[in-house]
Parts: sequence; structure tokens; C-alpha cells
Amino acid sequence: MTTDHQLTAEDLTLSYGDRTVVSSLDLAVPPGAITVIVGANACGKSTLLRSMSRLLAPPARAASCWTARRCTASPPRNWPVRSACCRSHRWRPRGITVSDLVGRGRHPHQSMFSRWNEKDDAAVASALEATATEPLADRAVDELSGGQRQRVWIAMALAQQTDLLLLDEPTTFLDASHQIEVLDLLTDLNRSRGTTIVMVLHDLDLAARYADHLIALADGTLHAAGSPAEVLTEATVRAVFGLESRVIEDPVSGRPLMLPIGRHHVRERPGAQEPSSAEPYQSEEPVTPGSARK
Repeated sequence: MTTDHQLTAEDLTLSYGDRTVVSSLDLAVPPGAITVIVGANACGKSTLLRSMSRLLAPPARAASCWTARRCTASPPRNWPVRSACCRSHRWRPRGITVSDLVGRGRHPHQSMFSRWNEKDDAAVASALEATATEPLADRAVDELSGGQRQRVWIAMALAQQTDLLLLDEPTTFLDASHQIEVLDLLTDLNRSRGTTIVMVLHDLDLAARYADHLIALADGTLHAAGSPAEVLTEATVRAVFGLESRVIEDPVSGRPLMLPIGRHHVRERPGAQEPSSAEPYQSEEPVTPGSARK
């Protein structure tokens, strides 16, 4: 898939009533890359993602909001044809099979006078195959495990056949093994299809391991953006999360790994040593979109 858009925002301010959540934000999402948004609770991460998906309209004073070369001329109602948004779901729809739910991803392509056709069948089959949910096609969604359900929701988004995928906390409610399973799936999609992926994650170490581009928000403003090596630093963790930490090299991925320092310091344990305060982690090689992840 060829990604021919550049998703950008200029002077973006988002509010709920009189409460400003995102303020004067300038941001660019690299095409064909995996971008992860991190930040403390209530800093505006999910609100920003909702704005990207056009579920939340910006105020008129925004100079430019989420323009894209391929999408600028399109009316807002056509945005779902070009981007897919998937939120974290606890909801288990009853009485619906996996194939039926995935098929609902074709809704943006339907009109009042159109009928389901072979193209729709092919899109659903491709989405099931890409997410390894083909064996689950005839099963009820409410009978699946958390990891299986999350893959099905992603399959529904893929059925829209967009080159921009937005995910709000796709690993929430999942255990460690299912978190890795979902993130590996998204990485495979990015590599094989060139899909631009933007997602919100809470786990800083997973964010650093899987992201090509990392965005750190603090109180609704952009604190830092760049490669994981540039963004995930001890200074950023302190400023964004109010947490003291040590950032070292992840022995598995070679990416930065954050070790939090709480009130009960490891030094207080008998025989333990204080974490090294050596030089902050620095990547030996620049991280580029689509680069190999270990």
C-alpha cells in the first residue's frame, strides 16, 4: 500500500465546554510509521486521537486541523473511508458473530442504494486473514477472550481499507502476552501494508519498543516529539509524569527502557545496589519508519 498523506495540525485547541484540554498544538504525524502518544492521565491523549478521527470537531479559531494531501478536499463525512478509529472495548456485543462484526467496518463504503458485493466480501476476508481471526469467524464475539476480541475490533477497522489506523489504548485490559500479541500484529500491518498507525499507550516501555515516532503530551501541550531515544529520557519522565526514573538500554530491543524510582527505593533492600546514574540512553543508530523491531 502506498501512503500518500501527511497528517498535520496547526494551532489546534480542543475544549469540552469551558474546559480546554489541548492548547495551541502543532503536530505532524509521519506517514507510513507507527506513532505512539504518551502522557499522564487526563493530559489530552484520547481527546487528541478523537480529534484526529474527526469524532471531535476543533473550534473555528484553529488555523489548520488535521489536513492531509489526499484528504483535504474531502468533506468530513468521507473521512471514515480514509481513516479507521478503534477504541479499547470492554463491551461484548451479544448475538453477533465475528464475521458480522468485522463486516460492519464496511459501513462507510455503503450508501442508501448500494448492496453488499464481492468487494465487501474480499475486504472482510482480508481483514480476518491479516488479524489471524479466520478460525473465529463463526464464533460469537462475547465468547472470545480479551486478546481475541481486540484483534476482532482491529479487523473491523481494517475492513474499512484505509491507510490510516487510529487506536485508543489497544492493549488496555489485556495481560502481558496479549499486549505483545496485539502490538506485534500492528507492527506486521505497518510493515506489510505501509499503514500509518497512531495509538495511545500507557506503558512507556512498550511505547518505546514499538514506536517509530513518539509524542509526549503534558497538560494538553506538546512536551516532546521524535524517536523513542529522543523522547523517552529521565528529564521527560520527570516533566510529564512527575516521576524519578533511570532510563537504560532495553537488552531485548535496544530501545530505551524506563525504570521508575518510587518512595520505597531499591537501595533500602538489604544487599541491593542503587541503580546506575550513568549517561542517559542514546541510540547508536537513528530510528526510521519501518525499521526492524526485535
